[in-house]
Amino acid sequence: MAISLYDATVVSFLQTLGGVSGFLERGLAHCQDNGIDPQEIVDARLFPDMAPFAFQVFSVAHHSRGAMEAVKAGVFSPAAPTTPLSYADLQKLVADAIAALTALTPAEVDALEGRDMAFQFGERRMPFTVEGFLLSFSMPNLHFHATTAYDILRTKGVPIGKRDYMGKLRLKA
Repeated sequence: MAISLYDATVVSFLQTLGGVSGFLERGLAHCQDNGIDPQEIVDARLFPDMAPFAFQVFSVAHHSRGAMEAVKAGVFSPAAPTTPLSYADLQKLVADAIAALTALTPAEVDALEGRDMAFQFGERRMPFTVEGFLLSFSMPNLHFHATTAYDILRTKGVPIGKRDYMGKLRLKA
């Protein structure tokens, strides 16, 4: 059986975004139950030289929804929040990414296969095919940032586990 570009990317992005959405909910509930200001989590880092939780969640949306927008345009560039984000803003970013990806059709995504695109950072330009970019650049970045956000919540005492990260499994019907 061949797997489509849509199934390999959009369906996988949605699974991870669903996991992130769920552990964000659990994180907020933990804050509310324990009198913790959610802003403590928004600004938290695993290590001083690492980006904060807000950047990790922002990047999950950027490497899923943003990646799909970029492959249509033919170029992807790094991005970071331009204004401070609240915990609620981060939840909205994830919800909006889920909504945007859910609106994509398999035919629309599969039609992008084989097209040229590039990662552009200042003067640096890295050429990719759409599928090469999504599978070798965006997917690993999505998982890196989702895992880091998960790990920050764990260090703050949020009772989440591997199942929370995994999201909804694609079980045989």
